[in-house]
Parts: sequence; C-alpha cells; structure tokens
Amino acid sequence: MTKVSVIITTFNSMRFFPETLASVLRQTFSEIEVIVVDDGSSDGISDWITSVEDSRIIFHSQSNQGVSSARNTGISLARGEYIAFLDGDDVWVPTKVERQVKVLDLHEEVGLVHTWLALMDEGSRLTGRVMKPHSEGEIWQEIVESNMIACSSVMVRRACLDIAGTFDSTLIVAEDWDLWIRVAASYRISVVRALLVQYRIHPSSKSKRYPEMVEDFRKIIERAFQSVPYEYLPIRSRSYGRVNLCIAWKCIQAKEPDFEKAKFFCQQALSHYPSLRLSREFLSFSIASSMMQIMGMDSYVWCLSLFNTMRKIFSRTSALSNPLGTSS
Repeated sequence: MTKVSVIITTFNSMRFFPETLASVLRQTFSEIEVIVVDDGSSDGISDWITSVEDSRIIFHSQSNQGVSSARNTGISLARGEYIAFLDGDDVWVPTKVERQVKVLDLHEEVGLVHTWLALMDEGSRLTGRVMKPHSEGEIWQEIVESNMIACSSVMVRRACLDIAGTFDSTLIVAEDWDLWIRVAASYRISVVRALLVQYRIHPSSKSKRYPEMVEDFRKIIERAFQSVPYEYLPIRSRSYGRVNLCIAWKCIQAKEPDFEKAKFFCQQALSHYPSLRLSREFLSFSIASSMMQIMGMDSYVWCLSLFNTMRKIFSRTSALSNPLGTSS
C-alpha cells in the first residue's frame, strides 16, 4: 500500500517543473506515489511528462480551475495514508518526506507536520532568507491570527481531511491558511526544525484585486470564529490587523506599486490591532514603503539585492557550524 501521496499542482510552470519533480523522485523515502495535476497549462507539460519513465507518477490534466481545485483533484486520486503538497516551482531536500513520515508514525495525535523553508529566486539561487516557525501543538489561536505554514512544506494525514474538509475552491487567496485553521481546530500540529523546502519567490504580478482579497480574508476569519468560545473573540481583531498589513505589503510589492492603497490598508491594520505598530512586520513594511518612495524602485531593488547577498553570505557561514539547518 502507498504510504505517501505527493500532490504536485502546476500551471504554466514548465520552466521550473523538471527541477521540482526531480526533487520528489530522489526522496530517500520510497513508498510514495506522485500525483501531478496540470491545471490547464499551455506550456507543453503534458507532452514532457509522458517522456518521464517512472511508475510512481500519475498524471492528470484538467481545464484551468485554480490551484484549490487542482489540489482537491489530487486528493481525490490519492491512495496514501499521508498526503504531501508541492507547488510546481518549489523544491524538496531529499530527506523531507522521510523525516515527516517519522513524525506522523510516532505521534498519532499529530494531524499535520510542516517544515522550515529556505527562499530562492527564479534562478534557483538561495536568497539567504529563511522561514523558521517554531509553534507546534494545539496552535489554533496562533495560526488563526497569522499563517506560518507554507503549503509546499505540509504533510497531513488523509483522515484529517476527511474531518476538516479540503481546499475551498471559491477563495482566490489564502486557501491554504483556511484549511490549516480547520485542521488545527481538531488536531495537533508539528514542525520539523530543518530547512527541507526551497520556496521560490517570483516578482509580484500586476494584479490589484484588493477588494476580492479583502472579501476572501473576511470569509476565512469569520468562518473561523463563528462558533468559538467568547474569550477567543479578541483574536479576531488581531487577525484582521495582520491580513490588512498583508494586503498593504501586496500593494507595494506589485509591479505597479499603489502607495495610496498601501497607506489605506496600513491604517486599517492599525485600527484593528494598534499594537501591531510595534511589530517587526510593521517596521519592515514602513521602512520598505519609505525607501521605495524616496529612492525609487530601481534603487530600492538594488539595496534589497545587496542586503540579500550579505544575508546569504552570513547564512552560508552559519551553515558551516550547523550543516543540518536545525535549531541550536
């Protein structure tokens, strides 16, 4: 019986997909099936994948319906006890699946396990930036305030999805956050403290669907709080504060930054959660927004590139003393 079903979703990511698939096929844990769901690509991935000779691969093509629908299709085809998700442009370290399987096998109370991530650019170069979430256990209160789990790092018990449900295909943003909230409401969450996923960062698109983003975030938050104990309700304001700050970031990270919109969403964030002004996230946003407007985008990008280069050098130095990427 297949132990792990790996679900890879792709939409016009042929440029990166061979690297993504190769990282799955070289996993040290062998009891896997690899379900590739192409969500209406027009870049020739269907022709390419038929040339890959590996009996573990199951390929399914559908018309473009969005990433949530593609992931749900993969779930419906999955035969594994555990399900792992991977976007078609991210990469796994060879021991990623093995280490997560050990956690789920040893801890029956854990429903979902994720990992730390290293960020890379479009050229597969590590930027030096990492994401190292530490929260685990019964963390519903923490995750409903702010999502710290990247989809490409997740392995979840199939039984959890039977209880919590699957991805909401009506959402255009944060569909993974919505599902993790539902899983965390019933199960414990665990994290492998090692950099087992390389998460690709792309330049933001020109999309300015801010009203739809607001509505989707509102839907997720209100659904999460519709039946919680009264003492949990103050967390809702903090959730609204953080999602408004998230949208403010998207306003300035777009190829065509909208600083007026960013200012509006920043003000909304503080109105919901005044203490957010003292957070690292708010400080970073304020500095980035000011630099973009004062220096111009070209100079800001140059400074950011220099900063990331220095951080990458520091990261390499640190890795020499901690080669597994684990916490000290």
